[in-house]
Amino acid sequence: MHRWLALAVGLGMSGVAFAGEEGIDHGVTAWMLTSTALVLLMVPGLAMFYGGLVRTKNVVGTMMHAFAAMAIIGVLWVVVGYAMTFGASMGFCGWSSDYFLLRGIDDAVMEDYHIPEYAFVMFQGKFAIITPALIAGAFAERVKFFGYCVFITLWSLLVYNPLAHWVWGGGFLTGDAIDFAGGTVIHISAGVAGLVAALYLGPRKGYPQTAMHPNNLVMTLMGAGLLWVGWFGFNAGSSVASGLKTAQALTVTQIAAAAGALSWIAIEGLHHRKATSLGLVSGILAGLVAITPAAGDVLPTGALALGFLGTVACYGGLQIKSRLGYDDTLDVFGIHGVAGIVGAIGLTFFLREGAGAGDFGTQLWYQVEGVLVSLLYSGIVSLVLVVIIDKTIGLRMGLAEERAGMDHELHGERGYGLLDLN
Repeated sequence: MHRWLALAVGLGMSGVAFAGEEGIDHGVTAWMLTSTALVLLMVPGLAMFYGGLVRTKNVVGTMMHAFAAMAIIGVLWVVVGYAMTFGASMGFCGWSSDYFLLRGIDDAVMEDYHIPEYAFVMFQGKFAIITPALIAGAFAERVKFFGYCVFITLWSLLVYNPLAHWVWGGGFLTGDAIDFAGGTVIHISAGVAGLVAALYLGPRKGYPQTAMHPNNLVMTLMGAGLLWVGWFGFNAGSSVASGLKTAQALTVTQIAAAAGALSWIAIEGLHHRKATSLGLVSGILAGLVAITPAAGDVLPTGALALGFLGTVACYGGLQIKSRLGYDDTLDVFGIHGVAGIVGAIGLTFFLREGAGAGDFGTQLWYQVEGVLVSLLYSGIVSLVLVVIIDKTIGLRMGLAEERAGMDHELHGERGYGLLDLN
């Protein structure tokens, strides 16, 4: 009796819950809300990852870069970012007056995905947040906070939004170049932006002659763990579904991350006769980045291959960096840029049947085109922005400020209450 009554009450409440929400798939919506939270979790994860790798006097300032992106891009995305990315194509970018300040989508349901449009807006907004936060690792320990804030604001408007529109929002690469979750839009664009900024601004004082040890590898390991967990929302959430492709994307993400980590351990073991925690987390990231553009379109064997190839390429890239002596502080291009290129082009060789254009040569060209567009456009515009900002309001810290550290000089704080004059 009680069970039948409970069932009747449950059905009645269910009817109320669904009233006025025709067309919404509540299972997909729930997954997209979960994915949105997972991707947002990656931002404090990135802050911990980066924060543990810098010197004690710069830990707060470095972590502030990630959290500032949450604030600045979080607002910018709502005001114009979504409109520029997913509005009707205007060539350079998109635009829709309904998307400006999100004023026209309060009760909108996306017919293709059967979710409230707000869920899609917030999910994509987290991608917009983490991309400029990634760039900060390339010039860590030597930029002014205000200059950085201006840079990521302009970079988001002039680089991220147009590039995301071209690849995902109906622009000239949409439907041709495969980028399931951001190999070109996020990792390559951020990697090359960080590289050109690091080259222009020059190395940290004392680099590479002075050893600059990480202040807290334990925190870096924890940050890497959060990134790995959050990446399931990053990749599997990009299916905008809760079904077969979602499971496929999640599975290959796990496989590639593990393959990347194992490959880096093996390479270090052969090269240095010991495995390091920094190498392990570098391998995790290399595998995750390499699978990102391919997550919805390759089989597990492809994930294993891309995880391995991404790690080998990144390891080699870091050896070249050491020989050339440029100061990409936290290896943004060496990991994100290089693995992004490997994944974006390499996926062509591992596509599951029916994925892509159907013709290998055509799809390979589409992938190369996407990579070249991301490299050239992000690289050129980023360099222009860095030069203008540095020459006007200032981007590079002065020597005295850099010697004292970002935490004290820029924020009036210390991460651990300790003094590090390195």
